[in-house]
Amino acid sequence: NVEWLLNFRGGSFLTDADEETVRECRIKGVKYQLISDAQTEQIYEKIDKSNMDIVLLEKAPKIAVYTPPNKQPWDDAVTLVLTYAEISYTTLWDQEVLKGKLSEFDWLHLHHEDFTGQYGKFYATYHNARWYKKQKLLFEQIARRLGFSKVSKLKLAVALEIKDYVKRGGFLFAMCSATDSYDIALAAQNTDICAAVFDGDPVDPDWKRKLDYTKCLAFTNFKLYTDPYVYEFSDIDTTPLNRLSAVSPSDNYFTLFQFSAKFDPVPTMLTQNHVSVIHNFMGQTTGFHADKIKSHIVIMAKREDSDEVKYIHGNLGKGSFTFLGGHDPEDYEHFVGDPPTDLILHKNSPGYRLILNNILFPAARKKKQKT
Repeated sequence: NVEWLLNFRGGSFLTDADEETVRECRIKGVKYQLISDAQTEQIYEKIDKSNMDIVLLEKAPKIAVYTPPNKQPWDDAVTLVLTYAEISYTTLWDQEVLKGKLSEFDWLHLHHEDFTGQYGKFYATYHNARWYKKQKLLFEQIARRLGFSKVSKLKLAVALEIKDYVKRGGFLFAMCSATDSYDIALAAQNTDICAAVFDGDPVDPDWKRKLDYTKCLAFTNFKLYTDPYVYEFSDIDTTPLNRLSAVSPSDNYFTLFQFSAKFDPVPTMLTQNHVSVIHNFMGQTTGFHADKIKSHIVIMAKREDSDEVKYIHGNLGKGSFTFLGGHDPEDYEHFVGDPPTDLILHKNSPGYRLILNNILFPAARKKKQKT
């Protein structure tokens, strides 16, 4: 077992020393320190008296990544970091989800996906691109093969399966457009918000009245952009529609909140880091407007002097979900066609650390208090 020392040196780890562990730390460039039994007891005493705590990492979680068969190299920062950190995972797509395969996994990741059936709202810029046409055709073929008349109906069925997975005790971690598009699909399950260029028929003229925010995990009272020429799903996202109004990259940072390690262990685990202020990173969904977030959701990070929330967490049934805005923590403005990030150049990335916190979370068991 490994002990995760919450709020101690940015969330360090304590384990028995052996030659293999030391060798791996040296190879991977991981900072480590060999300590005596007396020093270990001093650490325990400090943790006991401070806003710190210990959780045991007992069992590696079974990880699934929801990703299409035609995945592009720019699609997913999580698969990049899983591969770099040598963490095994299984990829799933619509067929596997609808067959109930999610029950075999502890942790599910969604990234640059669109659950609304609007193909990422890339129509305006990329509808003539070969990759876009190929993706649209593939998704339509899969939908028909699985018995759905539209891609939007298939994606809704998948979204509902994922929601049930969380209710039963699963851990959901979503980034980028998989955050807001997921909740939008749930809210729009009784209407049609897709323009004809996406599904062959027009938007339901009464869609505004038919949106049901009670079906959403995290968001509420949002307005949709149904125009296919607008590269945006809704007003949940904080990405500026006009780039002239964007914050300068040199001034764009978000701050992690600090929580009580002994009384709020979950958000404490999810915010462990060696820094508290992190350089922001853009995405199709960069962040979330605070007034669109449900009141019971835990806000874990936001951009100072703004209503931009970056990182949130909530519970549903026996499970929980975490949403992180942005696409790639080490690529400020990642574009379609850009090469994947080389993580060897970013071994101590605070943004990627947040992703890894979420992977560790299902493995954690809170240590029993001493009596």
